[in-house]
Amino acid sequence: MIPVTVFYCHINEQTELRLVDPTHAGELWSLLELNRNHLRPWHPWVDKVRLPADVERAITVWQRQETNNRGFYAGIWHQRRLCGMINHLNVDWPNRCTALSYWLDEAHQGRGIMTACCRAMITHSFDTWQLNRITIECATDNFRSRAVAERLGFKLEGVVRQIEWLQDHFADHALYGRLRLDPPDGRGPENPPCALTQTSSRSGTEPAGRRTPAQPSPAPPVTATLAGRK
Repeated sequence: MIPVTVFYCHINEQTELRLVDPTHAGELWSLLELNRNHLRPWHPWVDKVRLPADVERAITVWQRQETNNRGFYAGIWHQRRLCGMINHLNVDWPNRCTALSYWLDEAHQGRGIMTACCRAMITHSFDTWQLNRITIECATDNFRSRAVAERLGFKLEGVVRQIEWLQDHFADHALYGRLRLDPPDGRGPENPPCALTQTSSRSGTEPAGRRTPAQPSPAPPVTATLAGRK
């Protein structure tokens, strides 16, 4: 039996992170439909997600990534409504690093929701998974995403020129990094530990993300991520 990954993180009284599974496909599709114009300037994958079946296929790939211990895709629920996504872009266990990616419903912008959710993911990555490095990469003109990285203590490490085709031009990316030994951002409360486990009828319960660096899992196949670069 394929292990089932279970994840939950309480952010505050109104916000929580949970894994997206097939039961959420309809809700996620509706959220994407509502936010196409909002997401399109920075997320070119949005135009490749044309049918609810595309969302269902993406969720299947995410679950495979979770089972292979390469990270996970979490939905952001605010006041019990799905309003965005946050995820690891393939954990590199031998080098103890990962990239953080996210997007948020337009109507929920400006409330500190994404900053709080990213802070929880960072805490989980460093304290529970014992990773050494997290990166955030976004278009240089994507000032909202850049502000999130800077509020969380990420350092601008450089600009990658013309790395992504966005609609009608090649866009530069700002590359931000944060190390486990870097000082915390100091601007928000510490989040309670997130709970992430894998369960199956054969192996019981074991911590997810605990493989040794000598035993990395294979990367999942490529598909529309629905949570790609910011």
